[in-house]
Amino acid sequence: MWREIDLKLDRCQFWKPHADIDSRSVMNVTWRLSNPKLEPLFLEEAKVAGLGGLKGHRSVGGIRASLYNGCSMESVQILVNFMQDFESRYN
Repeated sequence: MWREIDLKLDRCQFWKPHADIDSRSVMNVTWRLSNPKLEPLFLEEAKVAGLGGLKGHRSVGGIRASLYNGCSMESVQILVNFMQDFESRYN
């Protein structure tokens, strides 16, 4: 399921993955939005939706979803759905 997020990030210009496809982590999906002004709004709306802890590393910024073993497939799908909704409203 993490690959679903990864691939969705590459399908349009709205999302900008940090790493090249062949260098991406299977546990941490990192990206930015093409409009950096939308990142604080994304994080705020995500938090309201119950999706906390998405703020990227302090030295890199952006957004990071950590998908460790304790992360359920359902929670990944909730994030994907949130991202699709956010993109449809702000793209």
